[in-house]
Amino acid sequence: MAELVFDNVFLSLDGTDLSDHVRQVTLTYQAELQDKTAMSDNTRSRLGGLKDWSLSVEFNQDFAASEVDVTIFSLVGTTFTVILRPDAGSVSTTNPNYTGTGILEEYTPIGGSVGDVAIAPITIQAAGDLSRATS
Repeated sequence: MAELVFDNVFLSLDGTDLSDHVRQVTLTYQAELQDKTAMSDNTRSRLGGLKDWSLSVEFNQDFAASEVDVTIFSLVGTTFTVILRPDAGSVSTTNPNYTGTGILEEYTPIGGSVGDVAIAPITIQAAGDLSRATS
């Protein structure tokens, strides 16, 4: 298994490639655990329930046409397609493609302190299944 340095992540939101503005990205995939422990059990027992995912991204802010601000501003409160790969290269077993339908609840277009790089952090929540493809 090869190690990886994140320096060329691919991220597309609603068909717009914003990869060149990504500072940080975290994809979380989980299942709600349902407790099925009975009175006679000595240890808790659980079943996997509904799946959930979220994507946190920190962008270098950019107010130019077709860049970060105009793209993200229009996505607040809507569902859209998210595509994420560890590397911008071709999809493969070592560069899986994650695709899902997400929804953006909140966007902070302006924030920071004097001298800081202008950033735009967002968190996308699941609005549909997350899939993983290797070809």
